[in-house]
Amino acid sequence: MKIAIVYDRVVKWGGAERVLLALNEFFPQAPLYTAVYNSKTAPWAEKFPKVVTSFLNKIPGAKNSHEKLALFMPHAFESFNFSKYDLVVSVTSEAAKGVITNPKTRHICYCLTPTRYLWSHYNEYFSHPLARRLSRPAVNYLRRWDTLAAQRPDQLVAISNEVKNRITKYYNRESIVIHPPVDHLPLSTFHFPLPISNFYLLVSRLVPYKKVDLAVKAFNELGLPLVVVGTGSEEKRLKRMAGKNIIFTGHLTDSQLADYYKKARGFIFPQREDFGIAAVEAQTHGVGVIAFAGGGALDTVTAETGVFFKKQGKQDLIKAIKEFETKKFEVRRIKQNAKRFSKERFKKEFLKLIDKL
Repeated sequence: MKIAIVYDRVVKWGGAERVLLALNEFFPQAPLYTAVYNSKTAPWAEKFPKVVTSFLNKIPGAKNSHEKLALFMPHAFESFNFSKYDLVVSVTSEAAKGVITNPKTRHICYCLTPTRYLWSHYNEYFSHPLARRLSRPAVNYLRRWDTLAAQRPDQLVAISNEVKNRITKYYNRESIVIHPPVDHLPLSTFHFPLPISNFYLLVSRLVPYKKVDLAVKAFNELGLPLVVVGTGSEEKRLKRMAGKNIIFTGHLTDSQLADYYKKARGFIFPQREDFGIAAVEAQTHGVGVIAFAGGGALDTVTAETGVFFKKQGKQDLIKAIKEFETKKFEVRRIKQNAKRFSKERFKKEFLKLIDKL
């Protein structure tokens, strides 16, 4: 069976990219198709036998400013030819699901979420009235195309029940849930001394919808030690907000991050996520989670592995942290829960789906 894998843009490293590498292990001969590719910021893609880019990759600056090319993404993915393939697997939170295949080529779309800036997070992306007014024609066009594109795959697969519900709401289509693979991060052979002890941990891109500012405010008031791992557009603002009890590490390697997970007192998960790989990674190391009661966390965190808070307010998070401090979680049960999201389980479920097509 000839297989092709398609992804929106190959320019960074994150949860979706871990899914792509898992698919590469299952289908090592499958090339990777994408709108734009930056080999410097996405060296992981070198594991694929070939990375095929669209015409957008030839535009100066496109590799670093792909978000400005949203109007061209539909044509970029529709321009690919998949006639020689038996199966196309698209992994997408934007336009990759819109590839066109012939009737003999099956198409599975692994949907990370319906396009966030068009649907579930539209109000956050276009919060300014002027920006919303000026962008309306483009947004209306992209919404029409996105809805049409979502009808093209033979099977839609959601990464969580949260995303499954969004697919029904925005695309009026049924989908099945296959949770993404999450494995225990490799521990470093050299354990470097951490700059802080008995700390809570937060791992995230530092962007507005991740609600890292909520955690900073809560820990400023509590005075408890917090380590924030990640980078992003909010980094400078968050550092200005943070008290001396909060440390920002920037980007860490997997083995360095594993050391932080291993020594963490608890994991903070304040955002509404599509799935939330970091919350599962923490549990693979036996670390309990304090999570907002919404989104993917409802699939991954249980009463035996963490504490929920129902509103994204400072006092609600503080109350949850105080409740967490009074509980004693069994490391064995936390790790057992994380095994529900193993790579072996993902492979079994994905291959079973392919056999059914």
